[in-house]
Amino acid sequence: MRRGLVCADAGQAFPIYIAAVAGLLFLALAYFAVGQAAATRSEAQTAADAAALAAALETRDRLTDEWVANIRKPESWLDIFEGNVAVPSGCWRAHQLAARNDATVDCQPDGPLGYTVVAETNGTVGDTIVPGTENRKATESATAVIEARCSFDEPAKEPEGEVLLKLSCEDGENWDLKLDDLVNLPNPEDLFDVHLADSQTNDE
Repeated sequence: MRRGLVCADAGQAFPIYIAAVAGLLFLALAYFAVGQAAATRSEAQTAADAAALAAALETRDRLTDEWVANIRKPESWLDIFEGNVAVPSGCWRAHQLAARNDATVDCQPDGPLGYTVVAETNGTVGDTIVPGTENRKATESATAVIEARCSFDEPAKEPEGEVLLKLSCEDGENWDLKLDDLVNLPNPEDLFDVHLADSQTNDE
Protein backbone atom coordinates (compact mmCIF):
# COMPACT_ATOMS: atom_id res chain seq x y z
CA MET A 1 0.00 0.00 0.00
CA ARG A 2 2.77 2.42 0.93
CA ARG A 3 4.63 1.67 -2.30
CA GLY A 4 1.55 2.54 -4.30
CA LEU A 5 1.23 5.87 -2.52
CA VAL A 6 4.88 6.67 -3.25
CA CYS A 7 4.42 5.93 -6.93
CA ALA A 8 1.29 8.05 -7.04
CA ASP A 9 3.09 10.97 -5.38
CA ALA A 10 5.98 10.64 -7.82
CA GLY A 11 3.58 10.61 -10.74
CA GLN A 12 1.89 13.79 -9.51
CA ALA A 13 5.21 15.55 -8.91
CA PHE A 14 6.60 14.84 -12.35
CA PRO A 15 4.29 17.28 -14.26
CA ILE A 16 5.06 19.96 -11.66
CA TYR A 17 8.77 19.38 -12.20
CA ILE A 18 8.34 19.63 -15.97
CA ALA A 19 6.35 22.87 -15.60
CA ALA A 20 9.00 24.35 -13.30
CA VAL A 21 11.82 23.48 -15.72
CA ALA A 22 9.83 24.92 -18.62
CA GLY A 23 9.23 28.12 -16.66
CA LEU A 24 12.90 28.49 -15.83
CA LEU A 25 13.83 27.86 -19.44
CA PHE A 26 11.36 30.51 -20.60
CA LEU A 27 12.79 33.03 -18.12
CA ALA A 28 16.31 32.24 -19.28
CA LEU A 29 15.34 32.81 -22.91
CA ALA A 30 13.52 36.01 -21.98
CA TYR A 31 16.59 37.35 -20.17
CA PHE A 32 18.68 36.38 -23.18
CA ALA A 33 16.36 38.34 -25.48
CA VAL A 34 16.56 41.38 -23.19
CA GLY A 35 20.34 41.08 -23.13
CA GLN A 36 20.52 40.88 -26.92
CA ALA A 37 18.33 43.97 -27.27
CA ALA A 38 20.43 45.90 -24.73
CA ALA A 39 23.65 44.92 -26.51
CA THR A 40 22.25 46.08 -29.85
CA ARG A 41 21.17 49.41 -28.35
CA SER A 42 24.63 49.81 -26.84
CA GLU A 43 26.18 49.23 -30.27
CA ALA A 44 23.92 51.90 -31.75
CA GLN A 45 24.80 54.39 -29.00
CA THR A 46 28.51 53.73 -29.42
CA ALA A 47 28.19 54.31 -33.17
CA ALA A 48 26.22 57.54 -32.64
CA ASP A 49 28.69 58.90 -30.07
CA ALA A 50 31.73 58.10 -32.20
CA ALA A 51 30.17 59.51 -35.36
CA ALA A 52 29.07 62.78 -33.73
CA LEU A 53 32.50 63.30 -32.16
CA ALA A 54 34.24 62.51 -35.44
CA ALA A 55 32.19 65.12 -37.31
CA ALA A 56 32.87 67.74 -34.63
CA LEU A 57 36.59 66.98 -34.53
CA GLU A 58 36.79 67.34 -38.31
CA THR A 59 35.18 70.78 -38.10
CA ARG A 60 37.44 71.74 -35.20
CA ASP A 61 40.47 70.98 -37.36
CA ARG A 62 39.07 72.99 -40.28
CA LEU A 63 38.36 75.95 -37.98
CA THR A 64 41.95 75.75 -36.76
CA ASP A 65 43.17 75.81 -40.37
CA GLU A 66 41.02 78.88 -40.96
CA TRP A 67 42.49 80.55 -37.88
CA VAL A 68 46.06 79.85 -39.00
CA ALA A 69 45.27 81.18 -42.48
CA ASN A 70 43.94 84.40 -40.93
CA ILE A 71 46.34 84.72 -38.03
CA ARG A 72 47.48 88.13 -39.25
CA LYS A 73 43.85 89.30 -39.30
CA PRO A 74 42.77 89.21 -35.64
CA GLU A 75 39.59 91.06 -36.56
CA SER A 76 38.38 87.76 -38.09
CA TRP A 77 39.21 85.60 -35.08
CA LEU A 78 35.90 86.04 -33.24
CA ASP A 79 33.92 84.77 -36.23
CA ILE A 80 36.24 81.77 -36.46
CA PHE A 81 35.97 80.90 -32.77
CA GLU A 82 32.18 81.20 -32.96
CA GLY A 83 31.98 79.05 -36.08
CA ASN A 84 30.66 81.87 -38.25
CA VAL A 85 32.89 81.02 -41.19
CA ALA A 86 32.42 78.73 -44.15
CA VAL A 87 34.20 75.41 -43.58
CA PRO A 88 33.38 72.00 -45.11
CA SER A 89 30.89 69.84 -43.24
CA GLY A 90 32.36 67.15 -41.01
CA CYS A 91 29.52 64.71 -41.66
CA TRP A 92 31.64 62.63 -44.01
CA ARG A 93 33.69 61.64 -40.97
CA ALA A 94 30.50 60.64 -39.16
CA HIS A 95 29.59 58.27 -41.98
CA GLN A 96 33.13 56.88 -42.01
CA LEU A 97 33.12 56.16 -38.26
CA ALA A 98 29.62 54.67 -38.41
CA ALA A 99 30.69 52.22 -41.09
CA ARG A 100 33.54 51.08 -38.85
CA ASN A 101 30.96 50.43 -36.12
CA ASP A 102 28.69 48.46 -38.50
CA ALA A 103 26.02 51.15 -38.58
CA THR A 104 24.53 53.84 -40.79
CA VAL A 105 23.89 57.42 -39.69
CA ASP A 106 21.93 60.53 -40.45
CA CYS A 107 24.20 63.48 -39.64
CA GLN A 108 22.99 67.07 -39.39
CA PRO A 109 24.70 70.29 -38.22
CA ASP A 110 23.39 71.48 -34.86
CA GLY A 111 24.14 75.20 -35.00
CA PRO A 112 27.50 76.47 -36.21
CA LEU A 113 29.47 74.46 -33.65
CA GLY A 114 27.77 71.10 -33.30
CA TYR A 115 26.45 67.96 -34.96
CA THR A 116 23.54 65.67 -34.15
CA VAL A 117 23.79 62.11 -35.39
CA VAL A 118 21.16 59.36 -35.46
CA ALA A 119 22.75 55.93 -35.83
CA GLU A 120 21.07 52.67 -36.79
CA THR A 121 22.78 49.32 -36.47
CA ASN A 122 23.18 47.20 -39.57
CA GLY A 123 22.73 44.09 -37.45
CA THR A 124 19.45 43.11 -35.80
CA VAL A 125 18.57 41.83 -32.35
CA GLY A 126 18.29 38.34 -33.87
CA ASP A 127 15.98 35.41 -33.28
CA THR A 128 14.52 35.32 -29.78
CA ILE A 129 11.31 34.19 -28.10
CA VAL A 130 9.97 37.71 -28.68
CA PRO A 131 8.27 37.85 -32.10
CA GLY A 132 9.72 40.29 -34.65
CA THR A 133 13.17 40.74 -33.12
CA GLU A 134 14.85 38.93 -36.00
CA ASN A 135 14.36 42.08 -38.14
CA ARG A 136 14.54 44.73 -35.43
CA LYS A 137 17.49 47.13 -35.46
CA ALA A 138 18.52 49.63 -32.80
CA THR A 139 18.53 53.40 -33.27
CA GLU A 140 20.25 55.90 -30.96
CA SER A 141 21.28 59.55 -31.24
CA ALA A 142 24.11 61.76 -30.00
CA THR A 143 25.09 65.42 -30.22
CA ALA A 144 28.67 66.67 -30.15
CA VAL A 145 29.57 70.32 -29.65
CA ILE A 146 32.67 72.43 -30.24
CA GLU A 147 33.55 75.14 -27.75
CA ALA A 148 36.28 77.75 -28.06
CA ARG A 149 38.79 77.49 -25.22
CA CYS A 150 40.43 80.86 -25.76
CA SER A 151 39.76 84.57 -25.65
CA PHE A 152 41.99 87.26 -27.05
CA ASP A 153 42.90 90.89 -26.60
CA GLU A 154 43.17 93.50 -29.26
CA PRO A 155 46.63 93.68 -30.88
CA ALA A 156 48.97 95.83 -28.80
CA LYS A 157 52.17 97.64 -29.66
CA GLU A 158 55.14 96.52 -27.63
CA PRO A 159 57.74 99.10 -26.57
CA GLU A 160 59.98 98.09 -29.43
CA GLY A 161 57.10 98.51 -31.83
CA GLU A 162 56.40 94.84 -32.47
CA VAL A 163 52.74 93.82 -32.62
CA LEU A 164 51.89 91.11 -30.08
CA LEU A 165 48.69 89.05 -30.20
CA LYS A 166 47.70 87.74 -26.80
CA LEU A 167 45.62 84.56 -26.62
CA SER A 168 44.31 83.47 -23.21
CA CYS A 169 43.03 79.91 -22.99
CA GLU A 170 41.51 77.67 -20.33
CA ASP A 171 43.67 75.96 -17.71
CA GLY A 172 45.92 78.98 -17.60
CA GLU A 173 47.39 78.47 -21.05
CA ASN A 174 48.44 81.79 -22.58
CA TRP A 175 49.98 82.42 -25.97
CA ASP A 176 51.91 85.55 -26.91
CA LEU A 177 51.99 85.49 -30.70
CA LYS A 178 54.55 87.70 -32.37
CA LEU A 179 53.78 88.44 -35.99
CA ASP A 180 57.40 88.03 -37.05
CA ASP A 181 57.76 84.69 -35.24
CA LEU A 182 54.61 82.61 -35.90
CA VAL A 183 56.20 79.19 -35.46
CA ASN A 184 54.96 77.69 -32.21
CA LEU A 185 51.22 78.02 -32.66
CA PRO A 186 48.45 76.42 -30.58
CA ASN A 187 47.16 73.02 -31.72
CA PRO A 188 43.48 72.39 -32.50
CA GLU A 189 42.93 70.88 -29.04
CA ASP A 190 44.43 74.02 -27.50
CA LEU A 191 41.96 76.27 -29.29
CA PHE A 192 38.77 74.19 -29.14
CA ASP A 193 37.17 71.63 -26.84
CA VAL A 194 34.97 68.89 -28.33
CA HIS A 195 32.60 66.80 -26.24
CA LEU A 196 29.22 65.12 -26.29
CA ALA A 197 26.40 67.47 -25.34
CA ASP A 198 25.36 65.40 -22.30
CA SER A 199 28.89 64.69 -21.03
CA GLN A 200 32.27 66.26 -20.52
CA THR A 201 34.31 63.69 -22.43
CA ASN A 202 37.20 65.70 -23.81
CA ASP A 203 38.49 65.41 -27.33
CA GLU A 204 41.67 63.59 -28.24
